Amino acid sequence: MAAQSAKAQKDKAARAEAKVARKAASKQRRQQLFQAFNMQRKQDKLLIPLMAGSVVLCTALAFGIGLIFSMQWLLLPLGIATGILLAIFIFGRRIQRTVYSQAEGQPGAAGWALDTMRGQWRVTQGVAGTTHLDAVHRVIGRPGVILVAEGAPHRVRQLLAQEKKRVARLIGHIPIYDIMVGDEEGQVPLRKLQTHIAKLPRNITPKQMDIVEGRLAALTARAAAMPKGPLPQGAKMRNVQRAVRRR
Repeated sequence: MAAQSAKAQKDKAARAEAKVARKAASKQRRQQLFQAFNMQRKQDKLLIPLMAGSVVLCTALAFGIGLIFSMQWLLLPLGIATGILLAIFIFGRRIQRTVYSQAEGQPGAAGWALDTMRGQWRVTQGVAGTTHLDAVHRVIGRPGVILVAEGAPHRVRQLLAQEKKRVARLIGHIPIYDIMVGDEEGQVPLRKLQTHIAKLPRNITPKQMDIVEGRLAALTARAAAMPKGPLPQGAKMRNVQRAVRRR
């Protein structure tokens, strides 16, 4: 009886602790969201007008449709809710565009973009690289294996071809896609990288993904020491370059 009582008290304490942790995490997310909003509105003068306009437009549209069917007061809350959701969507898209514009051209930016992809993508950053911080990243997903290269085209093109040959020897008939990130012809802009990969056809099953990942594990051990995310503009790269050379 005493043991059951002690267990019940522990469970109660654990639930209370979990509740406190959830509240703290929720508060932190709200603070981060508010900070992101403040930063974005200071450099994006259209943000507030667009967000406010979406709420007003959706509300007016719902009210107008409601007038036709004598249901304006019933549809009004729906219009407001839809407008708020649209405003949140606009905020997310514009802050994403700002982040990508700041990251473009910086070493590690493509790896960062791949790491933030939603879904069952298995990303390994810097599977090949140079002392100039050119890099090839590997993604395993339903399309197969996707190799994403970033850096100077005349250097990274050869790096990409070499990595593709190494991967092909290990995975057989599994499709391999190669992508170069950039704004030149034949390249994929950083801001469109996630969308481009998501549109690739599904060629393999999750079970095959596990097999491919296991076969490529040996190559992963030789991954270059690339920065996990875009480096700030003007940052000194000597230490990172030394780390790459040591590999």
